[in-house]
Amino acid sequence: MGDEVQLISDGEGLAVIGTPADVERFLVSEGLASKDLGLGRLRSLLGAGASVAQTGAEVAAESGRWVKLSRESAHLVKKYGLRENAKTGLGTGVLKGPKGQIKGFVDIVKAPRALLTNPAMLAGAAGIMAQLAMQQAMDEITDYLAAIDEKVDDVRRAQKDAVVARMIGVGFVVEEAMLIRENRGRVDEVTWSKVQTAPTTLADTQAYALLQLDAIAEKMERKTRIGDLATAAREAEPLVREWLAVLARCFRLQDAVAVLELDRVLDDSPEELDGHRLGLKAARKTRLDVIARSTARLVARMNAAAGTANAKVLLHPAKSPAVVRSSNDVALGVQEFHERLGIESGDTSAQTRRWAQAAAAARDKALETGAKGVGAARNLGNETLDRAGSVTSKLADGIAERARLGLEATKNHTTKNHTRKNRTSKAE
Repeated sequence: MGDEVQLISDGEGLAVIGTPADVERFLVSEGLASKDLGLGRLRSLLGAGASVAQTGAEVAAESGRWVKLSRESAHLVKKYGLRENAKTGLGTGVLKGPKGQIKGFVDIVKAPRALLTNPAMLAGAAGIMAQLAMQQAMDEITDYLAAIDEKVDDVRRAQKDAVVARMIGVGFVVEEAMLIRENRGRVDEVTWSKVQTAPTTLADTQAYALLQLDAIAEKMERKTRIGDLATAAREAEPLVREWLAVLARCFRLQDAVAVLELDRVLDDSPEELDGHRLGLKAARKTRLDVIARSTARLVARMNAAAGTANAKVLLHPAKSPAVVRSSNDVALGVQEFHERLGIESGDTSAQTRRWAQAAAAARDKALETGAKGVGAARNLGNETLDRAGSVTSKLADGIAERARLGLEATKNHTTKNHTRKNRTSKAE
């Protein structure tokens, strides 16, 4: 059936399936960047028989591309009215239009030739989509780690904690398994046996890192003196960055294990693939929620410390701004961490930015008020000195005037006495 594309959405991404020309036409018309879906891996889900052989041939002729759903592209699900299945959580639909124009909507049930009317094929496609979404998330975490690569390497080299050391060791094994998967196109029993215990080690590491962040937050909460707060905030900033890096590395490896796990289920128990995919999705969301709550508590306590510092900026003009600066750096670092892991924090990002701006404004205003106060005191002192100088000058002038008058009076008295004496002498 020409000029037709089949769409599948799992909330994380959108699969576009059809002939290469039709798929390309659709993607270009919507301006979407995509990755290869890897439909060839679904042939293993087909059994035997003539109808299956025909379906296999159709699969071979089809092209599949995967698009990460972003804020810009998520509207496509609503735009094309995909029908959501409550059990699988998948939205599906078929679009077709004459002469290469993709338009209109056809329910997938009414398209019997659509490959994805086959439940096993649909589950397989959904499983591959989940893998692509996790690999995309892994790439974003890798970019995050690369941005602080030097600092992360310092953490790894200096790390003496046995829990984190085990996580680093597991990381090498998981990366090796992913490389084998990339080259072989599947995960065999030998490869899977190497990583089976990885989830336990990674869970231990995640819990340990979260405990370290909680300890930093509690330390900040116990400090009340500005000097102590300044020291604690300064020490917290690099530590928080280090433990966030450990968490990011751990989460990336957990996604990698999930990708390997889905491959293994696809090979061994394809009928369980859909349920396994949903279970992994729920577990991943739980991990994100736990991390979000812990880091949110940390930011709240750092913000409280900054508020305390702002309130005392006049008394501590040097240390208070340092507390605010360190607190803001931690908050913005957590915000970037959330964005890279895809943690839905609602207005947290905007609130963090507003807090940073408000804290800086409050600090500047306090400093400005303090400066005005100091200036006013200085002016008052100068005015007092001027008034005192004026009084002193007047007093001195008065004394001088009285002295002058006294001298004149003495001179006049002497002159009168001298004149009187002269008159007496002449009379005699």
